[in-house]
Amino acid sequence: MPRLIFFLVVFFTMTPAFIATLWVLEELRLPGRRAISVRYYRALCAVLRVRIRVVGTPMRDIPTLILSNHVSWLDIPVISAIMPIAFVAKREVSSWPIVGIAAKLLRTVFVDRSRRLQTSEVNSEIARRLTEGDPVVLFAEGTSSDGNRVLEFRSALIGAVTQLDSAQQVMLQPLSIGYTHIQGLPMGRQHRPLVAWYGDVDFTPHFTQFLRRGAVDVTVTFGQPIPYDGDTDRKAVARALENTVRRLTAATLRERSIETVT
Repeated sequence: MPRLIFFLVVFFTMTPAFIATLWVLEELRLPGRRAISVRYYRALCAVLRVRIRVVGTPMRDIPTLILSNHVSWLDIPVISAIMPIAFVAKREVSSWPIVGIAAKLLRTVFVDRSRRLQTSEVNSEIARRLTEGDPVVLFAEGTSSDGNRVLEFRSALIGAVTQLDSAQQVMLQPLSIGYTHIQGLPMGRQHRPLVAWYGDVDFTPHFTQFLRRGAVDVTVTFGQPIPYDGDTDRKAVARALENTVRRLTAATLRERSIETVT
């Protein structure tokens, strides 16, 4: 209980100030949104006692759609603590108290899963974020998993990159998230659901249990980017990126060394 109270006090002190700052910057059209966002999420991860190890190098200065596996609600603050980013999220997130407001100000692209014909509209929004300089993370499995495996990637939203100027170079980059340790001890298959949030698990008891468990280590691995052009087979590239993320995640969970650490 003391950990939960401490977190709530810090969160409800820090987050409204963060949202107010984003709103002012947006209204006055001032720079700084990206840098402030990274600092906020680094502070949030510190309060949550999450230690992040980054492997590989994220693409910068080139429009990049990042395809990632998805394990937990924690994935979003973890990735956001590494670099300025925009996400694709389900429409319900936009109505969540506080979190929804922050997501809108951070230029999240919302998807209404009940509208099957919305793909073109969402792709246009993703393309706009990429054009404006925000890398976009797509949790390509379409749902979260138990953290022990990578599910099949969906290819529909990769089509967003076809809506950019054909003369502009666009990259697709695989991203792997693997939760490896808790309280300094290696996580086995049976322990990863302590971090993973998936299926019909209620958030409040899951989050409370997470805070009680102590520090968590996560490895975020950026794979080799793939250039995308008009001749690229969308389904084939989705499978290739899926296989890369699966390989990187398996290596992380088995604690094998991966070439470059940043």
